[in-house]
Amino acid sequence: MSATSPLSLPRRRDRDRGGAQEQPLKWGSPFTYFVSLLFIGACLAPVLYIVIGGFRTNAQITTSPAGLPSPWVLGNYTGVLSSTTFWGEFANSVIVALACTVGIVVLGLMVSFVLARYDFRLKGAMYSLFAAGLMFPMVIAITPLYIVVKDLGLVDNLLGVIIPEIAFGLPTTVIILVPFLQAIPKEIEEAASIDGTSRLGFFFRMVVPLSMPGVVTVGILAFIGSWNNYVLPLYILNSQANFTLPLGVQMFSSQYSADTAKVLAFTSLAMLPALVFFSLFQKRIVGGLTGAVKG
Repeated sequence: MSATSPLSLPRRRDRDRGGAQEQPLKWGSPFTYFVSLLFIGACLAPVLYIVIGGFRTNAQITTSPAGLPSPWVLGNYTGVLSSTTFWGEFANSVIVALACTVGIVVLGLMVSFVLARYDFRLKGAMYSLFAAGLMFPMVIAITPLYIVVKDLGLVDNLLGVIIPEIAFGLPTTVIILVPFLQAIPKEIEEAASIDGTSRLGFFFRMVVPLSMPGVVTVGILAFIGSWNNYVLPLYILNSQANFTLPLGVQMFSSQYSADTAKVLAFTSLAMLPALVFFSLFQKRIVGGLTGAVKG
């Protein structure tokens, strides 16, 4: 029998670890990647067609609907950007989207804090009520909602769009934020109480920072949902001075139905802010939906 040197054991372990690290990564099934590419192409193709179509002329679209611009025309985009109507509708969309985002985040965070951290009667019923709100989209309630807005005197007013959007955005916000707030360890709250921190102080100093991934997620979803909302402004807003961009696209398409290239340019500029916003914060959305607060 041969004796094994003590120095050979670490070397052998190092070789074993090195061999384990050098194993090639598995890429998975090619069929999965093929299907994924098909879905990506189906999503990107209409967007690219609209954006590129704005750089073409009507003659180019008629002769070659799927071709590239030859030559590239900037007049459609510059004409839209120099229009006061576009910037007025853009400002209305920004006001509505920001107001809805702030309202949904603030109210949703406060409601979620109460449901997640305190025990009281009908707590489960209240949470179930918010969860049931996910099953009733705005389209179903648009007629009674219009009657309520009309009785409040908010027809053709941006507040008539902002308030209902906040109400319909709260169920999703509560469902997302409650798990984040429940995951905050009770030891932190007890330590804060011993240090003399009030409940309101604990909420602002500890709860808000720890639940920031979920807050960012619901804020992004609220902004994009409000920016793209079409049905509610269609029923509530009557004058073009109060139109948001989705309504502006529909009105512009009706006025310039013969000028397809200009309509495509207006449409691409209207959807560009939401696309850029979503592209910049898509990782935050995924992280907020799948992550949790660590104790």
